[in-house]
Amino acid sequence: MADDVSGNAVAAALAVLGRGWRQRLAGRRAMLGATLLVFLVLLVIGSLNWIEAGLGFAAIALVALLVPAEVDAVEPEIVHHFAAGDLDEETVEIFADALADPCLILDRRSIVVHRNAAAASQFASATIGNPIAFSLRHPALLAAVEAARRTGVAQTIELHQTVPNETWHKVAVAPLIDRPLAEDEQAPLLVVTMQSLTEARRIDALRTDFIANASHELRTPLASLIGFIDTLLGPAARDAEARERFLTIMRAQAQRMSKLIDDLLSLSRIEMRQHVRPTAAVDLGMLLREVNEGLIGQAREAELTVTVDVPEGPTIVAGDRDELYEVFENLLDNAIKYGGDGGRVEVALAPVTGRPGYDFAVTVTDHGAGIESEHVPRLTERFYRVDAESSRKKKGTGLGLAIVKHILNRHRGLLTIKSRPGEGTRVEVLLPR
Repeated sequence: MADDVSGNAVAAALAVLGRGWRQRLAGRRAMLGATLLVFLVLLVIGSLNWIEAGLGFAAIALVALLVPAEVDAVEPEIVHHFAAGDLDEETVEIFADALADPCLILDRRSIVVHRNAAAASQFASATIGNPIAFSLRHPALLAAVEAARRTGVAQTIELHQTVPNETWHKVAVAPLIDRPLAEDEQAPLLVVTMQSLTEARRIDALRTDFIANASHELRTPLASLIGFIDTLLGPAARDAEARERFLTIMRAQAQRMSKLIDDLLSLSRIEMRQHVRPTAAVDLGMLLREVNEGLIGQAREAELTVTVDVPEGPTIVAGDRDELYEVFENLLDNAIKYGGDGGRVEVALAPVTGRPGYDFAVTVTDHGAGIESEHVPRLTERFYRVDAESSRKKKGTGLGLAIVKHILNRHRGLLTIKSRPGEGTRVEVLLPR
């Protein structure tokens, strides 16, 4: 009977507790155990009977479990330690795979234990299971790896590779540990991240070359002008024939500088709008006829014939008319200047099929001396010339094809050049509608 009463009392108490009573009971089992032991002793020695002992224990248990949560002992703040020993393999891999830059994880022996997708793509030779020295034999990198492991301090170096292509990377080697290393202790894991500097270095080189080339192109005519002016002010001051000859040369040099400055300004203007695609409607057939008419005098002087073959009806593309005029004027001007030995130049416009993203093709073909194959890929570089002296004599600035390339990039077009010595040159421009 007494057992039934005490059991009913406990059940009633637990029912009052409701949700969460199991957690409270687990937290106070030591206290309740001690209380139960006291009541058992009192029961044995006869100080209490079964009913009194059961009711007393139930009452104490109920009071203990109903103590508000606010007065529970405050648990100490949990501090997460992300030392290498506390990280499982999956966590490390997730961390590496989340990085956009190439990332390698090295163990104590400098063996690659994981690489993310960017590292697998850009550093395919750095395979998992092989020491990093097998794939990246750069002394500064290996020294940084050793220093980071030994000191626990992150190291940063610049990695310059020339094979298979010239690349630059900023490499950071950091130990995966959150505390200072003890004496004679080494970092268990190292994180090697590589940030590409190749594009920045390429742009810096282009900027340096551009300034040097532009300065050189301007310095030569300026030196000629200064020399002729000094001559006219000195020995030829009273020589009418020499003065007329020198003034003619000075005018040509001044025009050369003016053309170069115009090309530089044009290139700068195009680059400023490089990512804004023009939307005006341009009739390519009509435009090509106008370009031909503008250069017909130059073609006659070169004693060659220019034929323009365009389809009947409108051939409309989205573009900037002035810029497209500059493209085809440059291409036809080059064909006349450098392909005039062939006696003729053909300009053709036709719709294209089988070239996704493009609708019209314009080809400019000359039958002149042609160009060696090693020069063709570099023809669109700024100031690049196959024959610098011949180009200057023909008033070339070395910027024409660079301007063409940038304009076509803005129009989402494509430029291809094919040439062989003795067979002339064929330039093709592909444009979308």
